[in-house]
Amino acid sequence: MKVKMNKNAGKELKRMLATDEAKGKMIRVSVTHIHGDHAHYEIDYDTPTEHDEIVKTDKDVDVLLDTREAEWLDGIWVQFFHVPKPEFVVTNPTIDKGHHHHH
Repeated sequence: MKVKMNKNAGKELKRMLATDEAKGKMIRVSVTHIHGDHAHYEIDYDTPTEHDEIVKTDKDVDVLLDTREAEWLDGIWVQFFHVPKPEFVVTNPTIDKGHHHHH
């Protein structure tokens, strides 16, 4: 599976991983809800399970993806924006038809 992220997302995820809350954990992107042709995503801390693939990114942040949700997770694009408010935006350009989820 593949994950792309912008430079801001890489920096923010590294900052999150440096916190006490993340100690011994990794970043997981998961599907929280599916609406026909698009999904809603969540970013959280977790540890790998038997169904996970650890995906390396070009921003030096490894991401956990559940292979059972590969249809929705393969090819996601994780972005972080500071304006109009600090937030993550996760999309899957191969599936989402103009929808995106703010986290």
